[in-house]
Parts: sequence; C-alpha cells; structure tokens
Amino acid sequence: MKILYFGGQKSGKSVKAEEKTLELCSKPYYIATYDNSYNDKSMQNKINTHKIQRNNKFILIEETKDLKSKIIPNNTYLIDCLSMWILNNISKDEEFFLSQLDSILKIDANIIFVLNDVNSGIIPIESQTRKFIDLTGIIGARISSLCNEVYEIKFGLENKLK
Repeated sequence: MKILYFGGQKSGKSVKAEEKTLELCSKPYYIATYDNSYNDKSMQNKINTHKIQRNNKFILIEETKDLKSKIIPNNTYLIDCLSMWILNNISKDEEFFLSQLDSILKIDANIIFVLNDVNSGIIPIESQTRKFIDLTGIIGARISSLCNEVYEIKFGLENKLK
C-alpha cells in the first residue's frame, strides 16, 4: 500500500499520516528527512515536537538524501517529509527525483508519504525557490497518480481524494 498525505504547513498532515501508519503496523519505520545541520532553533523545536508525538511508536531512520537505500521490502514506512528531501537534494535535476520515486514506489512495502502543499501561491522570483516549488508540484502529481490512497489535510481535517 502506498499512501500520500499532503497539506499546508502545520495542517496536521504528520499526525494523520502517523495514525494511518500505525493502523498498518504496530512498530513501523519512520524516515525523518530533515537535515538538522543548519542550527535552526525553530526547526529543532519542530523536530522535538515530532519526537514527542511519535513517542517511541516508530523505529527512527534519519536519511536526508537517499530514501531508496533505507526501504526494505515487506516493511512499513512513514516518510516525513518529501518536501525536506526535495530541499536536501535541490541541486539535483528533476530526473533524479522522479527516478528515485519510481524505484521506491515499486518496492513491495507499505509506504506513507508526507508532502507540503506549497503550490497555491504566486510564482517566486528567486530561481531556487521556484525550482523547489516546481519540484514539489511535479513530485506531488507523480506520487498521487501512483499511490493507492491520497489525503489532503486542512486544519486537521482529512479529505480523501483517492
């Protein structure tokens, strides 16, 4: 089973994705993608909140760049989040992302993906930000077309789209 949860920042998508993951497996893997080398106190607070939220219900794997290398068939994974993975690999081209995603989606495992919805605003002037937003939309479209279920989260409410 492949499932996508997407929504805006602080929408509740991680909570909903964690709940769904735990329905599928009693001790799943949690792949955390944030690169915590920036000394960002605000992000560290967010990470700490996620750790408390997970409460040892998951087996933690920290992987910022090569998601495929951490996924073993016949297991259950929550990848939180693809947006950070995109940011960590922003110097790569679109083909890198689509190739890795296509490979991951072919693995016989339960995988729940979390993705920020950042595509509803204006087109950014700055090229790096524009690339990030474009890749997020491209990846969201690819993954949602290949997942068994897709949920949009707004204000903690989930809307099943597929």
